[in-house]
This record gives sequence, structure tokens and C-alpha cells, in this order.
Amino acid sequence: MSDSSAGRPREGVLLALLAFGNFIVGMGAFVVVGIVSPMADGLGIAKADAAVVLTTYAFAYALLSPIAATITGQLPRRIVLATALSIFCIGTIISALSPNLLMLAASRIIVALGASMFTPLAAGVAIAVSAPEHRGKALSTVFNGLTLAQVIGTPCGAWLAYHFGWAMAFWAVAALAAAGAAIVFLTVPRDVKFQASGMHAIIDVLKDGRTMFAIAFTATFITALTIVFAFFGPLTEESVGSNPEIRTFFLVLYGVGAVLGNHFGGLLTDRIGGRGTLAILCLAQIAIMPFFSIVPLGPVAFAILVGTWSAFAWSFMAPQQSRLVLIAPQAISVVLALNAAMIYVGIAVGSALASRILGWQGLASLGIAGAIGCVVALLHLLLSGKPAAR
Repeated sequence: MSDSSAGRPREGVLLALLAFGNFIVGMGAFVVVGIVSPMADGLGIAKADAAVVLTTYAFAYALLSPIAATITGQLPRRIVLATALSIFCIGTIISALSPNLLMLAASRIIVALGASMFTPLAAGVAIAVSAPEHRGKALSTVFNGLTLAQVIGTPCGAWLAYHFGWAMAFWAVAALAAAGAAIVFLTVPRDVKFQASGMHAIIDVLKDGRTMFAIAFTATFITALTIVFAFFGPLTEESVGSNPEIRTFFLVLYGVGAVLGNHFGGLLTDRIGGRGTLAILCLAQIAIMPFFSIVPLGPVAFAILVGTWSAFAWSFMAPQQSRLVLIAPQAISVVLALNAAMIYVGIAVGSALASRILGWQGLASLGIAGAIGCVVALLHLLLSGKPAAR
């Protein structure tokens, strides 16, 4: 272990704290999806216009993540983690107080800054305190906070918004972020060893074509998944109807599949390595996603499809992060930050492609298109090569 003073119990508690921080970040990011209607009504805007809130966050995160990693690369990890959640809290408070769409969108840039500082760094700390043979499990534990945010955080935020007004969802996130910042500052060890980085580190990585091609796999894979996920609601309605309770059940089912898949991805990474795990995930998605093109399915069949698809989708983060650490061990914080940014690049590209495909060939074409995207992702993975022996 990089931090020799951290025994197993201490390491487990630290990983749980980092996962809690990611839960806060995930809830703050994804809660917008569940409160579009009350938010639009409260601000007096169209629902379509409310989507700019999520888009602003995505682009800000993608741009700020590598910059934040280099600016804070010399600072103690405990200080940066606590500062990140504090910035996240301040931005979320501004979101709750926003009287119009412009101020709300601007506040999401501040929120994205805090998130872009915390999540990649949390992965870096997990790597620093874990033995190499347990990195996959450690990364999946920390990333599990984001998946749990979809299962618990987003539905809870939506419930608060519909019962007490859209701003209450943001107030709840802000309260959690304030508590998280204090807990992280008081409990994260001062002596966690880390790899210092500066602006030269990001320049070196950006100039390294092999490393950037490996990082870009995340965008390719997420693009393919988003082609289906962007219209998950209409696909669900096609098979099980428009009952809001039933739709919520399938969103929760998707989240449960994500939690299980994330755990599975970490275990498999520790057994066969990141590249092998990612190849399995691509092949699984190539086989699974075409079934979305034969909807409507019966409720049971659709439930099996959603749970399986989600599990094999959310298994990717631990193996990809583990693989990147092996490819560029000299710039861990930078590659993890760029990898996080690629998630949002993939979401943006996948959403745009999904809209075009839907207008061109209709809802039934999305599953086939997503599977083709995963074929491209598999080729991308194979062309990016294996991590060099270190």
C-alpha cells in the first residue's frame, strides 16, 4: 500500500467516505433529471429549456476536470477533497436560490467545478491506499457512490421537489455536501501519499497519442450506451405503459443493475485485468442492446433486459480506470480526470446521435444503433493495445 499506516479497517472506512462523497456528487448531478417538470413550472420556462441545466453541467465538467486536476495537483488530498465538496455545496445553494434559468445554469458551472475536483481525486486516493491486486474492488467501492445516487438520491430528490418545491431538492444536496466536506476534512488521513502533478503533466498526457486514445475509449463506450439511454423513458412506455409508478420502478431497477454491475466490474478486473473485462462488456452489450429494437416486450422480459443491460453497462468504470493507471502510471490524477471528462463527452455525443437516429428511423432503431456503437467501442479497445509492462 502507498499509505503504509492504513490498515484494512482504516482503508475500508476511507473508501466508504469517498463513496459517500461520490453519492453526494451523483445526487447533485442527476437530481436535475427527476425534477425537470417542477423546476420548469417554478421558473416559468418550457421543459425543453430546462434541459440546458444538465447540458451546462456536462460541458463544464468535461472542461474543468483536467484543469482542476493540474491546479490542485500539489495540494494535500484531504484539503482538495474537502474544498471540492465545499465548492459543490456553495454552487448548489446558489442553484436553490436561483430566480431564473440563467442564474441556475451559471450555478451549475460552480457545482461542476466541485464535482470535477472530487470524483477523479477520490479514485486516485482509492488507488493510493489499496494494494495493486485490490485496486479494482477499491475503485468499484468508491464509484458505487455514484450508482447508489441513481437508486436512492435521484428518486428522493424528485420526491422532495414534487412535495416541497424544486428548490428543496437542491437544499437537501447542499446539506449533504456541507456534512460531507466536514467529515472528509476530519477523517481523511493527512499522510495519504499521492503523485503530485502540474500543468506540465496534462500537456504531456495530451501530447501522448497512445494514452489519449486509451482514455477516449470511455467516450466511445458511453456514446453507444447513451444512444439507448437518452430515450429510456419512451422505450419503457412502449413495453409497460406510461404509469408513473411503473416507470419509476424501472428506473430503480436500472439503478440496482448499475450497483451490481459496478461491484461485478471491480471483482472481474482484479481477476482478469481491465482490458479483458472491458472486452467482455463490449461483447455483452453487442448481444444485449439489439433487444431494445424489438420492443414492445412483456413486463418480465423487459425487466430482465433492463437489469442485464444496466449491469453490463455500469461495470466499465473500475476496469477502465485500472487500465489507465497501468498505461500512464506517471500521471494518474490527470488521466483519471480526463477519463471522467470523457463520460460527459460521451453523453453529449450519444444524446445528439440518438436524437438524429430517432428522427430518421424511429424508436425501434435505437437498440441496433447502440449495438453498432459497441462494435466500434470494441474495435477502439483492441486498437488501443495492452498496458506496457511497468
